[in-house]
Amino acid sequence: MMMMIKTNNPCLKILSTIILLVSLFIYIFVAPSFFTSPHLYKHLHLQPRDFEFCPSNYTNHCPCQDPIRARRFPKAKWFRKERHCPERTQRLRCLIPTPPGYQTPFPWPKSKDTAWFSNVPFPKLVEYKKSQNWVRLEGDRFVFPGGGTSFTEGVNAYVHALDRLLPVSLKSGNIRTVLDVGCGVASFGASLMDYDILTMSLAPSDEHQSQVQFALERGLPAMLGVLSIHRLTFPSRSFDMVHCSRCLVPWTAYDGLYLREIDRILRPGGFWVLSGPPINWRVNYKAWETEPQVLEKEQNILEDLAKQMCWEKVSERGQIAVWQKHIDHISCMQKLKTSRSPKFCNSSESDPDAGWYTKMTACIFPLPDVKDVHEESGGVLGKWPMRLETVPPRVGNENDDGFTLKAYIKDNQRWKRRVSDYEIMLKSISSGKYRNVMDMNAGFGGFAAAMVKYPVWVMNVVPFDAKGSNLGIIYERGLIGTYMDWCEPFSTYPRTYDLIHASGVFSMYMGKCDISDIVLEMHRIVRPKGAVIIRDERDVIVKVKEITDKIRWKGTVMAGDQNGPFHMEMIMVIVLNDAD
Repeated sequence: MMMMIKTNNPCLKILSTIILLVSLFIYIFVAPSFFTSPHLYKHLHLQPRDFEFCPSNYTNHCPCQDPIRARRFPKAKWFRKERHCPERTQRLRCLIPTPPGYQTPFPWPKSKDTAWFSNVPFPKLVEYKKSQNWVRLEGDRFVFPGGGTSFTEGVNAYVHALDRLLPVSLKSGNIRTVLDVGCGVASFGASLMDYDILTMSLAPSDEHQSQVQFALERGLPAMLGVLSIHRLTFPSRSFDMVHCSRCLVPWTAYDGLYLREIDRILRPGGFWVLSGPPINWRVNYKAWETEPQVLEKEQNILEDLAKQMCWEKVSERGQIAVWQKHIDHISCMQKLKTSRSPKFCNSSESDPDAGWYTKMTACIFPLPDVKDVHEESGGVLGKWPMRLETVPPRVGNENDDGFTLKAYIKDNQRWKRRVSDYEIMLKSISSGKYRNVMDMNAGFGGFAAAMVKYPVWVMNVVPFDAKGSNLGIIYERGLIGTYMDWCEPFSTYPRTYDLIHASGVFSMYMGKCDISDIVLEMHRIVRPKGAVIIRDERDVIVKVKEITDKIRWKGTVMAGDQNGPFHMEMIMVIVLNDAD
């Protein structure tokens, strides 16, 4: 501490005062910038401060579905349940902690039926849905017996009943991609796994507490989402079937807005399945404790909306009804000449494939043109698994975005080779250690297609502003995914992915946002004992490694592909353990 020099000499008094003022100036204005300067760390061989862990109450934090922030938004149209992400200046700059007693999830397929209580310590759903047998708590683990609101005899019996109602068999390969709206703990999607059908299970964060987290803990594809103001984060003509089992969506409200959104994402010839009210209301209204006139009116409106959208009802039995979308709009128009015309979106409406913060519209997007009524709009999709190796119609059509068959084939060959290399780097890929996989920049879906041989499923993420928005192609291949902006957090719970693959992600977002936020988000959603593969330009990898070092991830850097150490692309492989 500076001390004033006691003296009677006026010159010395002035000198000592000047020294004190200069010292205070240096302390207040110069020292802070000096001691935080990267040059100081460089010369003193010190590391910048590591990221610390968040408080324990952030263990299950979902930044864009935070219940406290959600209360600021209106309840109308479920808008409160949509994504409401924090401003970048308000984002957490800490690491989400692991809950006490966390254990490595059961390997697939055992995980489909069993999960550790300590990993998802929420008994509320057990009590709330006790009579419906969604999930039971037995000792230190949950078990999933396959019950549900409409699965009174178990989900397998429900799926068998649905199989008899559909005009095509679930085993035929005609149905591969399914969306389950209001999925509960994803027992419907789990049952469809037996038919080699891939189901995207969708539910909001709500009072049932962590339905989607339960689904992902089971090793099933799922994400947080709700039908509200904005479109679902999928392109047009994505799903072979969309399912709702008492999902509480007001399908007939707002001029059928939500049903028209389902029409957008349902492929030509695809199926919409609704079970529960108002289906077969004459038999079921007493059990539902609802006035028959109310249910009758709702079903009449529903039937009228379906006709407007060129959906044909193919069956109804018990509590299940099935509609099929026409393969084109020409034949539909011919049938509707004497009835109410469909409300088509005009040319000024936005791209039908847009699905990132794009508002829904109560209109129907016209299907791609066909030459005659026997041609399937948009092109015929092959049966699964041949569909995966068949050139998708959106590639074969060589649309205006510049997709070419040559580029597509080259991409497939490249990722088959690279995934074989990954198996050498991460021998656990083929052993079943990893189940939930995310590709943060999926391109044509080549990585996911090459991973099909392993016991995994892949969430193919396509940045909404990517140069080529290929998510429609990915769905035509029989794979699933979503749009995303990696400047924001993903709509999932912490610790829900075993393996994260990031190819070219950081170079894409360099300059758009702070890439350390992307690394922190990866840390949030990857499971303990999981793995991360980052593939990017050499200079970018160096910058990313500086951040991964600060979160105490031990990454191994190697040359990309097999072109030696001077190749511009590098790979960083991070294998996590409980201490990371």
